Amino acid sequence: MKEVTHTSVVHDSAEKHVRGCATYIDDMVEPAGTCHACLGLSQRAHAKIISLDLETVRGAPGVIAVLTHKDIPGRNDISPTGLNDEPVFAESEVQFFGQPMFGVVAKTREQARRAASLAKVVYEDLPKALTIRQAETTGSALVTAPLTLRRGDAKKAMKKAQHRLSGTMEIGGQDHFYLEGQIAFAIPGEDEDVTVYSSTQHPSEVQHMVAQALKVRSNAVTVKVRRMGGGFGGKETQSNLFAVVAAVAAKKLGRAVKIRPDRDDDMAATGKRHDFVVGYEVGFDDGGKISALRGDFAARCGFSADLSGPVTDRALFHADNAYYYPAVELNSHPLRTNTVSNTAFRGFGGPQGVLAAERIIEEIAFALGKDPLEVRKANFYGTTSNNITPYHQEVRDNIIHRIVEELEDSSKYQKRREEIVAFNNSGGIIRRGIALTPVKFGISFTATWYNQAGALVHIYSDGSVHLNHGGTEMGQGLNIKVAQVVADAFGLGLCDIKITATATDKVPNTSATAASSGSDLNGMAALNGAKQIKERLVAFAVEKYGCSAEEVLFESGRVRAGSREFTFADFVREAYLARVQLSAAGFYKTPDIYWDREKGQGRPFFYYAYGAAVSEVFIDTLTGEYMVDRVDILHDVGKSLNPAIDLGQVEGGFVQGMGWLTTEELYWNEEGRLMSHAPSTYKIPLALDVPRVFNVELAQWSTNPERTIRRSKAVGEPPLMLAASVVEALSMAVASVAGYRECPRLASPVTPERVLMAVTRLQGERGQ
Repeated sequence: MKEVTHTSVVHDSAEKHVRGCATYIDDMVEPAGTCHACLGLSQRAHAKIISLDLETVRGAPGVIAVLTHKDIPGRNDISPTGLNDEPVFAESEVQFFGQPMFGVVAKTREQARRAASLAKVVYEDLPKALTIRQAETTGSALVTAPLTLRRGDAKKAMKKAQHRLSGTMEIGGQDHFYLEGQIAFAIPGEDEDVTVYSSTQHPSEVQHMVAQALKVRSNAVTVKVRRMGGGFGGKETQSNLFAVVAAVAAKKLGRAVKIRPDRDDDMAATGKRHDFVVGYEVGFDDGGKISALRGDFAARCGFSADLSGPVTDRALFHADNAYYYPAVELNSHPLRTNTVSNTAFRGFGGPQGVLAAERIIEEIAFALGKDPLEVRKANFYGTTSNNITPYHQEVRDNIIHRIVEELEDSSKYQKRREEIVAFNNSGGIIRRGIALTPVKFGISFTATWYNQAGALVHIYSDGSVHLNHGGTEMGQGLNIKVAQVVADAFGLGLCDIKITATATDKVPNTSATAASSGSDLNGMAALNGAKQIKERLVAFAVEKYGCSAEEVLFESGRVRAGSREFTFADFVREAYLARVQLSAAGFYKTPDIYWDREKGQGRPFFYYAYGAAVSEVFIDTLTGEYMVDRVDILHDVGKSLNPAIDLGQVEGGFVQGMGWLTTEELYWNEEGRLMSHAPSTYKIPLALDVPRVFNVELAQWSTNPERTIRRSKAVGEPPLMLAASVVEALSMAVASVAGYRECPRLASPVTPERVLMAVTRLQGERGQ
């Protein structure tokens, strides 16, 4: 039997997705008497609650209960960092427009929604800071401790630099816009027990949050996740709120309770990708080689810390992208604002750092009149020298030179760029642009303790295998990859492996399925469990059949023990009768990583994933409208566990990144109300936005030098950053109207309006 790992195998739920029979939480059969909850949200950005009259709400048709902070038996807090700064329900003060103040439980979802709008609230407005600029102006406090990364003396090196320039870049946020919104379904059990079905990337955190809210031990709470309809980081911490409300209501009423907010409420009440304002100063020589760099990364974090500390840290970790800075100083400024608390999003701060790095390279290229690719190459990390990051980690696996060289050749970048420059030089309304950008992305949780995973592997006496691990499936193909690993460990086919819902009563203390680590951690944990059982089976065969361990082979659904041969099922049956333990709890922790935040030094990443993209665009200089005409990508996933799944992740990641950088604009009005809160006002990419020509290849020659699962590399987050090439290509097209003499300094998202304003500004400066 051919091994199933490293081959393209269809997603285990693909057919069910297409047929509409994949079970999500809202598809589950509801027990008799199930109630439905809805949140009552603040209509002020920052205010004291003078009075909260809920009598009309309680008297509304179908209402069974109304919950406030007083109804929470334990802690009224869902802060993932333990800072006690994120209440389930506001108490005396609201800190953002859309903050939950109470919950309504009714017989139907519609009754709960209607009742929630009947509350009578008297507010006393307080000063508010909604934007990064306002927070800086008012001296807003930081939500968490800032970070500084420093190597060498950047200030001194800057003074000696042949050339210097400085600037500011505005980087917008992004809503997760998962297809399945936030949802939780709680079923009370006997004594203190409660079972919560939650659409979450972090079942163990939901378990702990529910336990502390109910004032019970974690062993009384079971959280289950079969699958999510998308997460992208939006269900790493944001699921806590809905699970806690459902569980508190369920235990209070002794009835099952479900909460599924409307998309509008979901978008108003849940965090998003952090928007940044990045100030930078760079020193460089005539060849474009950087000698010094300083950067300040200010982020709109929202009213509470959530994950803003590690997110802004990771922005600094990736502010170098693929480039070596001889002397560097980077500072984070995680600012408190009266907006929803921003949270994890695919890339976790890394994309903002990468985008800033590419802007700096672009600035240098325009200043020197060079192709930005030439400047990029001049600053790439080396392989044996010039390979120390701003956080003092040695880059030992650098393959960016080969990635870029191969993509430059296969995409015919140089020829196409010459043609585009000639086209633009002929004048006209339509202008074109092209850019090739690289990505170097660190893989591991920077909170070292999260780099661990568990798995539970059972072999039943009929030879079938049951697999459970601590990762969560959100459409990314984690389950099929882990199943492939276990199938090969026992020499079986995928039909013999059954993966069941992630559950905290099967695998405890799980880490979030995040940081692109799902396959790395859970694949290794499952393999560890399989190896434990396999070692017992080998020992059994050696003892019973008198062969050596080397003569025991598992392949093609059969087991050979010396001269004897059995089907796997028959062999397992014999082992069962001999009382061999056929179950194991697997475990894995990532080795050789450490991080000292106080010093800003360490080895926070186990390895790096690399990639590069070439994007070609054209713009209409009269309207600002544009189209991404062609994209070529070469991406590194090591020795791919499942090339078909990985290709899908690269394609999807790129398009999601393109949406973030071009069409997905978040807008809060002066009152602090999110105005882009539904599909009608928030524009994710559509089918017609996908590049007309979209060539995606995996680097087939790559293999991970580190000890990862089957020498593969993570694929979830790194491809999103390839979309920086779209911004750079648009920038070239805009700059052409002024002879490429000035960097347009486009803010993201680069909407048609921003393109038009940049074109108008450059034409005005040129006197056109």
